Amino acid sequence: MKFKNTPIVVVAYNRPRSLKRLLSSLEKGNYLSQEIPLIISIDKADSNEDVLAIANEFSWEFGVKEVNYQAENLGLRAHILQCGALSQKYGAVIVLEDDLYVAPNFYEFAIQALEFSEDKVYLGGISLYNHQYNVNVEDNFSPVEDGFDNWYFQFASSWGQAWTEQQWSKFMEWYNNRPSINENEKIPAFIRSWSEKSWLKYNISYLILENLYFLYPKISLTTNFSDAGTHIGQDSTLFQVPIDLSGLKTFQFSNLKESKAIYDAFYENTNLSEILGVESSELTIDLYGSKQNVKTKLWLSSKIVDFKIIQSFAKSLKPMDVNILEGIVGKELFLYDTSIVEVNRHAIDKKRNILYTIKLISYVDALYIVKSELIRKVRKLAKMFMGK
Repeated sequence: MKFKNTPIVVVAYNRPRSLKRLLSSLEKGNYLSQEIPLIISIDKADSNEDVLAIANEFSWEFGVKEVNYQAENLGLRAHILQCGALSQKYGAVIVLEDDLYVAPNFYEFAIQALEFSEDKVYLGGISLYNHQYNVNVEDNFSPVEDGFDNWYFQFASSWGQAWTEQQWSKFMEWYNNRPSINENEKIPAFIRSWSEKSWLKYNISYLILENLYFLYPKISLTTNFSDAGTHIGQDSTLFQVPIDLSGLKTFQFSNLKESKAIYDAFYENTNLSEILGVESSELTIDLYGSKQNVKTKLWLSSKIVDFKIIQSFAKSLKPMDVNILEGIVGKELFLYDTSIVEVNRHAIDKKRNILYTIKLISYVDALYIVKSELIRKVRKLAKMFMGK
């Protein structure tokens, strides 16, 4: 196996609790080699001697440990780019930021995925994390289950990722000559709004503009504690996901042609055009309703707009795109012909539902007020009877 001794690179800064927790999870990993380099790269800070001490004192039994303390503060973007560049020295690299926690077989998944990806020109990297939350619209998400251990996502990973030397060098070639992404509507507005300190916005943009994907696991091999730090004000469990606690195994990866779980950067399943029997160039898939300035003739969306409805589907099955795959008829997802303007009667139904909801909320509030007042009076009477 070409990548069997790929180094693990831990990225740290000023969170001693996070680093200690990540290193403890690495100790529990399943490794088939005693020659796995562990590189702990620490960005310079005014006061992070405790982080450096944890790194120096940690005992790594599966290979050589190296602690790199930066001579000057790089910032997260430059620090990650420096760590990713280690793929050029070692042939591949696995990068873990310090607020992650790894599953026991994270390393085996990474190695098998790297081996699988080597001749796949459509891949820009490997993710160890599995998204269950659509960050563009703040809604739940899960990919279609198609019997394989992976899915494809036009969204780079920052919560546990791996690159081959070739994948990284192609990204850096693009990055060093990168076009402006600020006005490009192929890239979700939420991603374009990220700070210039973000390296991830560029890696995602690269995938979108070059029509590449990250290979993602169906069951996550890392989870994210989102500990308070430079970019996060307080701890959060929003991005915690279940991790694979099974033992060593052989993962079954699909190639792009046989996968039913291929998603663009808006978390939309690009296979739906084939299911609907239309050309992908003629269809905008927009089940989450987050795409702007739709220019295709056909538009599959949860939005209620005044165009001719060709077909309509329910949102009953989960994940949402399975309703299209299985042809579940309903009135929540609509395939529009944007060349024909037509009053959408569902807009009237939606307005009625909203008015009903407002009335219902008002009624519930009124009951709550009456109930609260009755409780107050009962308590007052009880105090009188009890002499208090």
